[in-house]
Amino acid sequence: MKILFIEWASFGNEDIKEAFTAEGHTFICFPFSNRDGRQDAETKSALSAVLHKETPDAVFSFNFFPVISQVCNKEAIRYISWIYDSPYVMLYSYTAVNPCNEIYVFDRELYMEFHNAGIRTVRYMPMAANTARLDMMESAILYDVSFVGSLYTEQHNFYDRMTNLSEYAKGYLEALMAAQMKVQGYNFIQESLSPVMDDLYKALPMDPNPDGVESREYLYAQYMINRKITGLERIDLLSAVAQYHTLDLFTHDTNVTLKNLRNHGTVEYYRQMPLVFKQSRINLNISLRSIKSGIPLRAFDIMGSGGFLLSNFQADFLEHFIPGEDFVYYESKEDLLQKIGYYLNHEDERACIAKNGHDKVVSGHTFRDRVREFLT
Repeated sequence: MKILFIEWASFGNEDIKEAFTAEGHTFICFPFSNRDGRQDAETKSALSAVLHKETPDAVFSFNFFPVISQVCNKEAIRYISWIYDSPYVMLYSYTAVNPCNEIYVFDRELYMEFHNAGIRTVRYMPMAANTARLDMMESAILYDVSFVGSLYTEQHNFYDRMTNLSEYAKGYLEALMAAQMKVQGYNFIQESLSPVMDDLYKALPMDPNPDGVESREYLYAQYMINRKITGLERIDLLSAVAQYHTLDLFTHDTNVTLKNLRNHGTVEYYRQMPLVFKQSRINLNISLRSIKSGIPLRAFDIMGSGGFLLSNFQADFLEHFIPGEDFVYYESKEDLLQKIGYYLNHEDERACIAKNGHDKVVSGHTFRDRVREFLT
Protein backbone atom coordinates (compact mmCIF):
# COMPACT_ATOMS: atom_id res chain seq x y z
CA MET A 1 0.00 0.00 0.00
CA LYS A 2 1.17 3.53 -0.77
CA ILE A 3 0.76 6.04 2.09
CA LEU A 4 0.95 9.82 1.99
CA PHE A 5 2.39 10.69 5.39
CA ILE A 6 1.48 14.14 6.74
CA GLU A 7 4.76 15.06 8.43
CA TRP A 8 4.93 17.68 11.17
CA ALA A 9 6.91 17.96 14.41
CA SER A 10 5.07 15.13 16.17
CA PHE A 11 6.25 12.31 18.39
CA GLY A 12 6.63 8.99 16.62
CA ASN A 13 7.43 10.15 13.09
CA GLU A 14 10.45 7.92 12.61
CA ASP A 15 8.81 5.00 14.37
CA ILE A 16 5.73 5.01 12.15
CA LYS A 17 7.82 5.40 8.99
CA GLU A 18 9.91 2.42 10.04
CA ALA A 19 6.73 0.44 10.71
CA PHE A 20 5.25 1.30 7.29
CA THR A 21 8.41 0.02 5.61
CA ALA A 22 8.72 -3.09 7.77
CA GLU A 23 5.13 -4.04 6.92
CA GLY A 24 5.82 -3.76 3.20
CA HIS A 25 4.23 -0.38 2.51
CA THR A 26 5.72 2.64 0.78
CA PHE A 27 5.24 6.22 1.90
CA ILE A 28 5.67 9.75 0.62
CA CYS A 29 6.12 12.63 3.08
CA PHE A 30 4.00 15.77 2.82
CA PRO A 31 5.60 18.55 4.95
CA PHE A 32 2.93 20.20 7.09
CA SER A 33 2.72 22.96 9.66
CA ASN A 34 0.12 22.22 12.30
CA ARG A 35 -0.28 25.88 13.26
CA ASP A 36 -3.47 26.15 11.24
CA GLY A 37 -4.93 22.72 10.80
CA ARG A 38 -8.44 23.98 10.08
CA GLN A 39 -8.43 26.20 7.00
CA ASP A 40 -5.49 26.94 4.74
CA ALA A 41 -5.95 27.47 1.01
CA GLU A 42 -2.26 26.97 0.23
CA THR A 43 -2.18 23.64 2.08
CA LYS A 44 -5.34 22.48 0.32
CA SER A 45 -3.94 23.29 -3.09
CA ALA A 46 -0.56 21.66 -2.41
CA LEU A 47 -2.12 18.54 -0.93
CA SER A 48 -4.55 18.14 -3.82
CA ALA A 49 -1.68 18.40 -6.30
CA VAL A 50 0.33 15.74 -4.47
CA LEU A 51 -2.66 13.41 -4.28
CA HIS A 52 -3.22 13.71 -8.04
CA LYS A 53 0.45 13.18 -8.81
CA GLU A 54 1.21 10.31 -6.40
CA THR A 55 -2.23 8.62 -6.19
CA PRO A 56 -1.66 7.09 -2.73
CA ASP A 57 -4.01 4.52 -1.26
CA ALA A 58 -4.39 6.44 2.00
CA VAL A 59 -3.29 9.55 3.88
CA PHE A 60 -1.98 9.25 7.45
CA SER A 61 -1.25 11.80 10.17
CA PHE A 62 -0.58 11.88 13.87
CA ASN A 63 -3.49 13.92 15.27
CA PHE A 64 -6.47 14.93 13.17
CA PHE A 65 -6.52 18.05 10.97
CA PRO A 66 -9.76 19.38 9.43
CA VAL A 67 -7.89 20.91 6.47
CA ILE A 68 -6.50 17.48 5.54
CA SER A 69 -9.91 15.89 5.95
CA GLN A 70 -11.52 18.47 3.68
CA VAL A 71 -9.12 17.66 0.85
CA CYS A 72 -9.32 13.90 1.36
CA ASN A 73 -13.11 14.04 1.40
CA LYS A 74 -13.17 16.02 -1.83
CA GLU A 75 -10.71 13.61 -3.46
CA ALA A 76 -12.49 10.54 -2.02
CA ILE A 77 -9.34 9.14 -0.42
CA ARG A 78 -9.01 7.40 2.95
CA TYR A 79 -7.69 9.65 5.75
CA ILE A 80 -6.30 7.80 8.78
CA SER A 81 -5.37 9.86 11.83
CA TRP A 82 -4.11 8.72 15.22
CA ILE A 83 -4.58 11.22 18.04
CA TYR A 84 -2.10 11.11 20.92
CA ASP A 85 -2.87 14.52 22.44
CA SER A 86 -5.48 15.07 25.15
CA PRO A 87 -7.40 17.29 25.09
CA TYR A 88 -7.63 17.70 21.34
CA VAL A 89 -10.15 20.32 20.33
CA MET A 90 -9.96 19.71 16.55
CA LEU A 91 -11.60 16.34 17.15
CA TYR A 92 -14.79 18.35 17.66
CA SER A 93 -14.64 19.93 14.20
CA TYR A 94 -17.64 19.36 11.95
CA THR A 95 -15.23 17.72 9.51
CA ALA A 96 -14.75 14.78 11.90
CA VAL A 97 -17.86 13.15 10.42
CA ASN A 98 -16.50 13.22 6.84
CA PRO A 99 -16.84 9.67 5.46
CA CYS A 100 -13.19 9.61 4.37
CA ASN A 101 -12.06 9.72 8.02
CA GLU A 102 -10.76 6.94 10.23
CA ILE A 103 -9.92 8.82 13.42
CA TYR A 104 -8.27 6.76 16.17
CA VAL A 105 -8.22 7.94 19.80
CA PHE A 106 -6.28 6.22 22.61
CA ASP A 107 -8.99 6.78 25.22
CA ARG A 108 -11.85 4.27 25.19
CA GLU A 109 -14.17 6.49 27.22
CA LEU A 110 -13.64 9.33 24.74
CA TYR A 111 -14.31 6.91 21.88
CA MET A 112 -17.57 5.85 23.56
CA GLU A 113 -18.63 9.50 23.78
CA PHE A 114 -18.55 9.70 19.97
CA HIS A 115 -19.88 6.18 19.44
CA ASN A 116 -22.92 6.89 21.64
CA ALA A 117 -23.56 10.04 19.59
CA GLY A 118 -23.75 7.89 16.45
CA ILE A 119 -20.38 9.05 15.04
CA ARG A 120 -18.67 6.06 13.45
CA THR A 121 -15.60 7.80 12.05
CA VAL A 122 -14.01 7.92 15.53
CA ARG A 123 -12.49 4.63 16.70
CA TYR A 124 -10.41 3.29 19.57
CA MET A 125 -6.72 2.46 19.27
CA PRO A 126 -4.23 2.51 22.19
CA MET A 127 -0.78 3.99 21.75
CA ALA A 128 2.35 1.90 21.05
CA ALA A 129 6.14 1.74 21.32
CA ASN A 130 8.94 0.87 18.91
CA THR A 131 10.50 -1.85 21.04
CA ALA A 132 12.97 -2.81 18.30
CA ARG A 133 14.54 0.65 18.54
CA LEU A 134 14.29 0.85 22.31
CA ASP A 135 15.84 -2.57 22.85
CA MET A 136 19.03 -1.45 21.12
CA MET A 137 19.65 1.10 23.89
CA GLU A 138 21.52 -0.16 26.93
CA SER A 139 22.18 1.60 30.21
CA ALA A 140 22.81 0.89 33.88
CA ILE A 141 20.54 1.96 36.74
CA LEU A 142 21.28 5.52 37.86
CA TYR A 143 18.08 6.64 39.61
CA ASP A 144 15.70 5.24 42.20
CA VAL A 145 12.53 7.19 41.38
CA SER A 146 12.03 9.35 38.27
CA PHE A 147 9.30 11.45 36.75
CA VAL A 148 9.38 12.75 33.17
CA GLY A 149 6.69 15.26 32.29
CA SER A 150 5.28 18.75 32.51
CA LEU A 151 4.28 20.41 35.76
CA TYR A 152 2.07 22.86 33.84
CA THR A 153 3.80 25.84 35.41
CA GLU A 154 4.96 27.08 32.00
CA GLN A 155 3.15 28.31 28.88
CA HIS A 156 0.16 25.97 29.31
CA ASN A 157 -0.83 27.47 32.67
CA PHE A 158 -3.89 29.44 31.57
CA TYR A 159 -5.45 29.30 35.01
CA ASP A 160 -2.94 31.64 36.64
CA ARG A 161 -3.44 34.22 33.89
CA MET A 162 -6.87 35.04 35.33
CA THR A 163 -5.84 37.94 37.54
CA ASN A 164 -9.32 39.47 37.84
CA LEU A 165 -11.36 36.39 38.68
CA SER A 166 -14.15 37.12 41.18
CA GLU A 167 -13.70 35.92 44.76
CA TYR A 168 -16.79 33.72 44.45
CA ALA A 169 -15.50 32.04 41.28
CA LYS A 170 -12.03 31.63 42.75
CA GLY A 171 -13.41 29.94 45.86
CA TYR A 172 -15.74 27.76 43.82
CA LEU A 173 -12.94 26.58 41.53
CA GLU A 174 -10.52 25.95 44.38
CA ALA A 175 -13.12 23.77 46.12
CA LEU A 176 -13.96 21.99 42.86
CA MET A 177 -10.30 21.25 42.11
CA ALA A 178 -9.69 20.03 45.66
CA ALA A 179 -12.64 17.64 45.33
CA GLN A 180 -11.51 16.36 41.93
CA MET A 181 -8.00 15.68 43.22
CA LYS A 182 -9.49 13.17 45.66
CA VAL A 183 -11.30 11.25 42.90
CA GLN A 184 -9.65 8.89 40.41
CA GLY A 185 -11.44 7.34 37.44
CA TYR A 186 -14.14 9.98 36.97
CA ASN A 187 -13.77 13.62 36.00
CA PHE A 188 -16.64 15.97 36.88
CA ILE A 189 -15.03 19.33 36.10
CA GLN A 190 -16.75 20.08 32.78
CA GLU A 191 -20.24 19.35 34.09
CA SER A 192 -19.65 21.51 37.17
CA LEU A 193 -18.56 24.81 35.56
CA SER A 194 -21.91 26.41 34.67
CA PRO A 195 -22.19 28.45 37.94
CA VAL A 196 -18.94 30.31 37.15
CA MET A 197 -18.86 30.36 33.34
CA ASP A 198 -19.59 34.09 33.10
CA ASP A 199 -16.83 34.86 35.61
CA LEU A 200 -14.37 32.66 33.73
CA TYR A 201 -15.16 34.29 30.40
CA LYS A 202 -14.74 37.78 31.84
CA ALA A 203 -11.40 36.84 33.40
CA LEU A 204 -9.99 35.09 30.30
CA PRO A 205 -12.20 34.86 27.18
CA MET A 206 -12.12 31.52 25.33
CA ASP A 207 -14.47 30.92 22.41
CA PRO A 208 -15.35 27.75 20.50
CA ASN A 209 -14.03 27.51 16.95
CA PRO A 210 -16.47 28.45 14.17
CA ASP A 211 -16.18 24.99 12.60
CA GLY A 212 -16.54 23.05 15.86
CA VAL A 213 -19.16 21.73 18.24
CA GLU A 214 -17.07 22.04 21.40
CA SER A 215 -18.62 24.09 24.21
CA ARG A 216 -17.05 26.82 26.31
CA GLU A 217 -17.33 24.45 29.26
CA TYR A 218 -15.18 21.95 27.35
CA LEU A 219 -12.51 24.55 26.63
CA TYR A 220 -12.26 25.82 30.21
CA ALA A 221 -12.45 22.36 31.76
CA GLN A 222 -9.94 20.63 29.51
CA TYR A 223 -7.47 23.38 28.60
CA MET A 224 -7.51 25.33 31.86
CA ILE A 225 -8.90 23.60 34.95
CA ASN A 226 -7.75 20.02 34.33
CA ARG A 227 -4.25 21.22 33.50
CA LYS A 228 -4.16 23.23 36.71
CA ILE A 229 -5.35 20.22 38.72
CA THR A 230 -2.71 18.04 37.07
CA GLY A 231 0.01 20.54 37.93
CA LEU A 232 -1.13 20.77 41.55
CA GLU A 233 -1.41 16.99 41.81
CA ARG A 234 2.01 16.36 40.34
CA ILE A 235 3.70 18.87 42.64
CA ASP A 236 1.85 17.43 45.64
CA LEU A 237 2.77 13.81 44.87
CA LEU A 238 6.36 14.57 43.89
CA SER A 239 6.85 16.64 47.05
CA ALA A 240 5.61 13.70 49.12
CA VAL A 241 7.96 11.28 47.34
CA ALA A 242 10.92 13.62 47.79
CA GLN A 243 10.42 13.64 51.55
CA TYR A 244 11.52 10.00 51.67
CA HIS A 245 13.51 9.29 48.50
CA THR A 246 15.87 10.97 46.08
CA LEU A 247 13.67 12.00 43.17
CA ASP A 248 14.96 12.70 39.67
CA LEU A 249 12.75 15.09 37.72
CA PHE A 250 12.91 15.73 33.97
CA THR A 251 10.72 18.71 33.10
CA HIS A 252 10.66 22.06 31.29
CA ASP A 253 10.58 24.14 34.46
CA THR A 254 14.15 24.15 35.80
CA ASN A 255 13.12 26.49 38.65
CA VAL A 256 11.29 23.74 40.57
CA THR A 257 13.25 22.83 43.70
CA LEU A 258 12.45 20.40 46.52
CA LYS A 259 14.43 18.61 49.19
CA ASN A 260 15.98 15.45 47.70
CA LEU A 261 14.95 16.57 44.19
CA ARG A 262 17.40 16.60 41.28
CA ASN A 263 15.87 18.67 38.51
CA HIS A 264 17.58 17.72 35.24
CA GLY A 265 15.46 19.90 32.94
CA THR A 266 13.82 18.52 29.83
CA VAL A 267 14.98 15.48 27.86
CA GLU A 268 14.87 14.77 24.12
CA TYR A 269 12.19 12.24 23.19
CA TYR A 270 13.96 9.75 20.91
CA ARG A 271 17.40 9.25 22.43
CA GLN A 272 17.46 10.65 25.95
CA MET A 273 14.03 9.84 27.40
CA PRO A 274 14.21 6.04 26.87
CA LEU A 275 17.56 6.01 28.66
CA VAL A 276 15.96 7.69 31.69
CA PHE A 277 13.31 4.96 31.78
CA LYS A 278 15.98 2.26 31.57
CA GLN A 279 18.14 3.99 34.20
CA SER A 280 15.31 4.29 36.76
CA ARG A 281 14.22 1.63 39.21
CA ILE A 282 10.76 3.23 39.34
CA ASN A 283 9.19 5.42 36.65
CA LEU A 284 6.16 7.43 37.76
CA ASN A 285 3.19 8.21 35.53
CA ILE A 286 0.75 10.85 36.81
CA SER A 287 -1.78 11.20 34.00
CA LEU A 288 -3.12 14.49 32.71
CA ARG A 289 -6.62 14.84 34.15
CA SER A 290 -8.22 15.42 30.74
CA ILE A 291 -7.41 11.81 29.80
CA LYS A 292 -10.60 10.00 30.73
CA SER A 293 -9.62 6.32 30.74
CA GLY A 294 -6.77 6.03 28.24
CA ILE A 295 -3.20 4.85 28.71
CA PRO A 296 -0.89 7.82 28.05
CA LEU A 297 1.85 7.50 25.45
CA ARG A 298 4.40 7.94 28.24
CA ALA A 299 3.28 4.68 29.85
CA PHE A 300 3.93 2.76 26.62
CA ASP A 301 7.30 4.50 26.32
CA ILE A 302 8.23 3.37 29.84
CA MET A 303 7.14 -0.25 29.44
CA GLY A 304 8.49 -0.46 25.90
CA SER A 305 11.88 0.69 27.19
CA GLY A 306 11.87 -2.08 29.79
CA GLY A 307 11.24 0.36 32.64
CA PHE A 308 9.17 -0.36 35.74
CA LEU A 309 5.89 1.62 35.56
CA LEU A 310 4.11 2.91 38.67
CA SER A 311 1.03 4.81 37.48
CA ASN A 312 -2.21 6.29 38.67
CA PHE A 313 -5.23 4.16 37.77
CA GLN A 314 -6.57 4.44 34.22
CA ALA A 315 -9.35 2.01 33.26
CA ASP A 316 -7.89 1.15 29.85
CA PHE A 317 -4.87 -0.46 31.51
CA LEU A 318 -7.09 -3.35 32.58
CA GLU A 319 -8.01 -4.05 28.96
CA HIS A 320 -4.41 -4.65 27.90
CA PHE A 321 -2.22 -5.21 30.97
CA ILE A 322 -2.39 -7.00 34.32
CA PRO A 323 -1.79 -4.90 37.47
CA GLY A 324 0.93 -6.30 39.68
CA GLU A 325 2.23 -8.39 36.80
CA ASP A 326 2.93 -5.96 33.92
CA PHE A 327 2.80 -2.65 35.81
CA VAL A 328 1.69 -1.32 39.20
CA TYR A 329 -0.86 1.37 39.95
CA TYR A 330 -1.37 3.47 43.08
CA GLU A 331 -4.71 4.56 44.54
CA SER A 332 -3.67 7.42 46.80
CA LYS A 333 -0.65 9.40 47.96
CA GLU A 334 -0.18 7.02 50.87
CA ASP A 335 -0.43 4.01 48.54
CA LEU A 336 2.09 5.59 46.16
CA LEU A 337 4.64 6.05 48.97
CA GLN A 338 4.05 2.53 50.28
CA LYS A 339 4.55 0.97 46.83
CA ILE A 340 7.68 2.99 46.11
CA GLY A 341 9.18 1.77 49.37
CA TYR A 342 8.14 -1.81 48.68
CA TYR A 343 9.51 -2.08 45.15
CA LEU A 344 12.76 -0.32 45.99
CA ASN A 345 13.29 -3.09 48.53
CA HIS A 346 12.14 -5.98 46.31
CA GLU A 347 14.46 -5.74 43.31
CA ASP A 348 13.71 -9.16 41.83
CA GLU A 349 9.96 -8.57 41.88
CA ARG A 350 10.39 -5.09 40.42
CA ALA A 351 12.61 -6.38 37.61
CA CYS A 352 10.17 -9.20 36.83
CA ILE A 353 7.24 -6.77 36.49
CA ALA A 354 9.30 -4.47 34.26
CA LYS A 355 10.19 -7.41 31.99
CA ASN A 356 6.58 -8.59 31.84
CA GLY A 357 5.39 -5.11 30.86
CA HIS A 358 8.06 -4.88 28.17
CA ASP A 359 7.23 -8.31 26.79
CA LYS A 360 3.50 -7.51 26.74
CA VAL A 361 4.23 -4.40 24.64
CA VAL A 362 6.44 -6.47 22.31
CA SER A 363 3.68 -9.05 21.89
CA GLY A 364 0.95 -6.71 20.71
CA HIS A 365 1.56 -2.99 21.17
CA THR A 366 4.29 -2.02 18.72
CA PHE A 367 4.02 0.46 15.87
CA ARG A 368 4.05 -2.47 13.45
CA ASP A 369 1.03 -3.93 15.25
CA ARG A 370 -0.81 -0.64 14.89
CA VAL A 371 0.06 -0.27 11.19
CA ARG A 372 -1.39 -3.73 10.57
CA GLU A 373 -4.55 -2.70 12.44
CA PHE A 374 -4.87 0.62 10.61
CA LEU A 375 -4.34 -0.73 7.13
CA THR A 376 -6.50 -3.85 7.19
